[in-house]
Amino acid sequence: MAEHTVKAFDEDITRLRGLIAEMGGLAEVAIQGALDALVRGDQELAKKVVKNDKKIDALEAEVDKLSVRIIALRAPMADDLREVIAALKIAGVVERIGDYSKNIAKRVGEIDGKDRFEPLTLLPAMGEVASEMVHDVLTAYAARDPDLAREVIATDAKVDAFYNSIFRNLVSHMVENPATISSAAQLLFVARNLERIGDHATNVAEMVHYAATGEYPPDDDQ
Repeated sequence: MAEHTVKAFDEDITRLRGLIAEMGGLAEVAIQGALDALVRGDQELAKKVVKNDKKIDALEAEVDKLSVRIIALRAPMADDLREVIAALKIAGVVERIGDYSKNIAKRVGEIDGKDRFEPLTLLPAMGEVASEMVHDVLTAYAARDPDLAREVIATDAKVDAFYNSIFRNLVSHMVENPATISSAAQLLFVARNLERIGDHATNVAEMVHYAATGEYPPDDDQ
């Protein structure tokens, strides 16, 4: 009976990890799709990103149900319980990352004279770093790798640097060209959403580190 219970628990955990990985993959695609749509002014791609966010939401609901089921039926302890709780929290964070990508996609078509904005060339690079953070932190989760989780936390500084540069550029542009204030504000909103994606990937990395070690990373990693 005990062997059967252990096998069933392992299968549940494998399923839980698979759902998180699937959510993360969709979130990465959403980030890239939203930025591609923004740069190209592709309304159809933007609509696809918005529509596909429902898939991430549905997967989060599955993670919630499975996590509750594992806790209720398997009564996990110590390391196992940490893993289930981490998965529950991570799913919520990845769902928020999907929402930020959806928010970016909704800005497509709201920006006039895109060629005049230098930050539009910086945003894809910023998005690539944020997307890599999401990818790496989910790899760290799957491998229970605290060292990779700490690398993700350190990478957030690059996203913050991108945001600060874009912010200064856009504010200066708005001062010099008041007619572009509305469009510049939309780009600033996009940059802010990417910065939040980096923050959320950092939050996931902290959870991964805790699930793997039982401790949160030291403050100098944050």
